[in-house]
Amino acid sequence: MKKIAILGSGSGSNMQAIADAIAAGSLEAEIIYVGCDIEGAYIFERAEKFGLPCELIDCHGFKQKFPQEAQAALAQKLKNMGVDLICLAGFMRLVGQPLLDHFPNRILNIHPSLLPAYPGLHAWEQAITDGATESGCTVHYVDAGMDTGEIIAQAKVPVVIGDTAKSLHTRIQEEERKLYPLVVGQVLGS
Repeated sequence: MKKIAILGSGSGSNMQAIADAIAAGSLEAEIIYVGCDIEGAYIFERAEKFGLPCELIDCHGFKQKFPQEAQAALAQKLKNMGVDLICLAGFMRLVGQPLLDHFPNRILNIHPSLLPAYPGLHAWEQAITDGATESGCTVHYVDAGMDTGEIIAQAKVPVVIGDTAKSLHTRIQEEERKLYPLVVGQVLGS
């Protein structure tokens, strides 16, 4: 059974989508670690409901940076646990060399735009501001850049008349929860 680690910073809806797919038997894998860098984030509660171990990732007081020491410690921990794949699920820190070196081509991210369009934060707002006619989500391999890794799959969402950033984001999230577990299964070969 392939082992997955999930890193998040927020509500954990994509973590839940992966856990739901495993519970339904459509994804053959096991989540053995959930890490979050934000104390009190809802992902802790979701993980607890699934009986998943979830811990606070110590980022040494940095609000946005993911310090090398913290990444190195996490990389070693996940390697020792036998993790096959790391899934970033709303993890709001840039992953760097310690994790990339230990898990080459084994870290995935889901991003709320059709990359390469609108990398970075609040992509759905960027799409609305830009007058885009479509948006969506992208699952990609993680590299040292911000949302620059090789694209694996995308799901499109039309931007409709009257859309707000919030309504577009809601529809994108619905597609994320469908796409991410499918891609995780493809990457793991299950």
